[in-house]
Amino acid sequence: MSVVLLSGGTGGAKLARGLYDVLGEELSVIANTGDDIEIHGAYVSPDPDLVSYWLADRIDARGWGIDGDSFSAMEMLRELGTDVWFSLGDRDLAFCLERRRLLEAGASLSEAHASLTRALGVGAAVIPMSDECVRTTLRSGAEILSLQEFLIARGGAAPIDDIRFDGAAQASGSPGALAALRDARAIIIGPSNPIISIGPILAVDAIRSAIAASAAPVIAVSPIVGGAVLKGPTAACMAWAGESADAAGVARRYAPLLDAIVADEPVEAIRSLELDTLMDSPAARRRLAGQVLELADELSR
Repeated sequence: MSVVLLSGGTGGAKLARGLYDVLGEELSVIANTGDDIEIHGAYVSPDPDLVSYWLADRIDARGWGIDGDSFSAMEMLRELGTDVWFSLGDRDLAFCLERRRLLEAGASLSEAHASLTRALGVGAAVIPMSDECVRTTLRSGAEILSLQEFLIARGGAAPIDDIRFDGAAQASGSPGALAALRDARAIIIGPSNPIISIGPILAVDAIRSAIAASAAPVIAVSPIVGGAVLKGPTAACMAWAGESADAAGVARRYAPLLDAIVADEPVEAIRSLELDTLMDSPAARRRLAGQVLELADELSR
């Protein structure tokens, strides 16, 4: 039986690293693929890759991409006149080109990513939420933007009039994700944006239903730290959803799936554990992971 983490990007990936230090191969991460994009001839899967680079100790100090990567390919594309609004390091590009090659050879998205993570030496399972196409799009005025266009080309600052998870209603959960949830001893919703990072995962009905049916405790870790959002447009997304950008709003967003929430502020009307959730060092990531797992054990008794 494994511990299952639902993860988007940075916050979820940091918690994944702490859990991996504690659990090793007993960890399974179900990662958001609503951010995926095909660009530069490659298939880019930002959240699964970010988690994998963290687990492989290959994450760059920027917080994305591979440590020490060069950008010669992007520099050459600019020299050739290409508008490089989405930038990938050379090693990162190779990783994503290999994913595309595997997909074109007939592998599923899950199979392709499993091959890539094995090559990085990652022992935990990093599982795309679905092998089918789900894409997060945002409407800003008359424009429909992919999530990467919104986050990168627009700096995450365009007004949000609607958020959609295109394809989620028709998508199946990936086999590995459903198997991990079926066998889970604890399910943790990582401290990623509840709307655009965790939202696409929960929009896949088979995954949401598997979580609801599980006897394992379901615990969320709030992405709000010190009353503020550390990274990304979480506050704007929560406002669009009609929720407050605090731990109580996060808990309401995940109801009725949730058994407890971990946050650095008190939360009423649900079991909560109040503690320091800032993951600014390996020790802090391991400490938070251990405390979340202790809470899961208490809830299982």
